[in-house]
Amino acid sequence: MTHYAPSDLAAQLKTGLLSFPVTHFNADLSFNEAGYRDHLSWLSQYDVAGLFAAGGTGEGFSLTPAEIDTVVRTAVSEVNGKVPVLAPATGGTASAIAQAQAAEAAGADGLLLLPPYLTEAGQRGLIEHVSAVCRSTSLGVTVYSRANAILNDFSVAELVDRNENLVCFKDGVGNIEMMTRIYARIGDRLTYIGGLPTAETFALPLLQLGVSTYSSAIFNFVPEFALGFYADVLAENRESVYRKLNDFVIPYLDIRDRQKGYAVSIVKAGVTAIGRAAGPVRPPLQDLTDDEVALLTDLIGKVK
Repeated sequence: MTHYAPSDLAAQLKTGLLSFPVTHFNADLSFNEAGYRDHLSWLSQYDVAGLFAAGGTGEGFSLTPAEIDTVVRTAVSEVNGKVPVLAPATGGTASAIAQAQAAEAAGADGLLLLPPYLTEAGQRGLIEHVSAVCRSTSLGVTVYSRANAILNDFSVAELVDRNENLVCFKDGVGNIEMMTRIYARIGDRLTYIGGLPTAETFALPLLQLGVSTYSSAIFNFVPEFALGFYADVLAENRESVYRKLNDFVIPYLDIRDRQKGYAVSIVKAGVTAIGRAAGPVRPPLQDLTDDEVALLTDLIGKVK
């Protein structure tokens, strides 16, 4: 049974930082349930507004539907109502609907609707795709505007008119003009979530556009730093935000940008660097080199 009606979910998510935990794997790349539970238990002592299981940082794109169901059920069980758990839905429309319905059956509180794989689509097709998923479930839906599923302001307006349970918009583009247009047209009908890789980089400017929260990948391994940074953003403490960007976030980005896919790999490496081994990433991602892990470990030591 879900704990949050869609409108309640939207209201809850805007109250704090959002957690996107990594998914733990064994050496043979199978799901490490015990490690994942331990990670969620550790993170649960910190105050966040929601947990997104098997999202992008959680390598949801590499999981089978059965594995996604297992990860979501594990998260729901471990979190036990402390915060809402949101599950992914992705792939083609039929696949996304099946995942949405499985998530509801698993006790998830909401959905993150990710872009469909590979194919490009026009706005009308995207509207019908999102609407079909929304109709298939009573869960609150967060639509992720990114990659091959970038929604414009007219499309978002139509979607919220057609789908009462579409309650959050996650931006993975960073187009200031488009976000301004969307907020001007839609206003507070939606909760707006920052969803660019290493969202801390964009948090302060996007705050002015109604994006009051974001997905923090670094919360996985420097939770106190991540929460302190978020508090500085909300307080619009520019001096502290830019000091922390220079001290940690920008050097972190320099490591992240060495290889495509490192936006996920570096997070899992960070968890391992603090002594809470999360296992390797699955192909086609690749793990950081030993030298890069050493650089990251030194960087983490400066802010812990």
